[in-house]
Amino acid sequence: MPRQVDQEERRRRIADAVCALTEEGGLEGVTLRDVAVRADISLGAVQRCFRTKEEMLLFAVEAVGGRIIARVRARLTAGPAQSAATALGHAAGEVALVRAEHRAEARIWLAFLAQAAVSPPLAEHLRTGYAALQGLFARLIEEAVARGTGAALDPEREARTLLALADGLTAQVLVGHLTERAAEEVLDAQLARLWAGPAR
Repeated sequence: MPRQVDQEERRRRIADAVCALTEEGGLEGVTLRDVAVRADISLGAVQRCFRTKEEMLLFAVEAVGGRIIARVRARLTAGPAQSAATALGHAAGEVALVRAEHRAEARIWLAFLAQAAVSPPLAEHLRTGYAALQGLFARLIEEAVARGTGAALDPEREARTLLALADGLTAQVLVGHLTERAAEEVLDAQLARLWAGPAR
């Protein structure tokens, strides 16, 4: 009998190949043929999994975003007794992608972000991901406010600000404008200001 093909496993291998090629040379160098070679499968198999390059890229960026979200959730569930303020700090730190072990992921993420400027489907996918993260940040801020921390805060506005800061730090560390430590200090300072409340 012919061997059963695990389509989901094949799609994951293709996504991994897309990410590896993107990290090495950006998205402009990613072709279906190169992905097939890197994933060690036939070009026809790639085309059976994804009808177009854009469909393949959407799946790959979903895989990257999924890894980031999984780490955020793991940080939140690892310490169920942690305060909402502490949980927010952990989540923002994961989203910022400033640590050395996430440098490859940061390069891939920013390549997809640049491509989204000229790809409406990719842009829509990223907007959905940003909205989910902003919602998570806002919920944690609301919880902290409910427990008496930062009582005068507007959770939605502060969540937008924190997400934009975390996202910007990814780029600034990647191009060498900030060191990992400097970026973490910027993030920590923003969180400290958030919970300190308005200046008197």
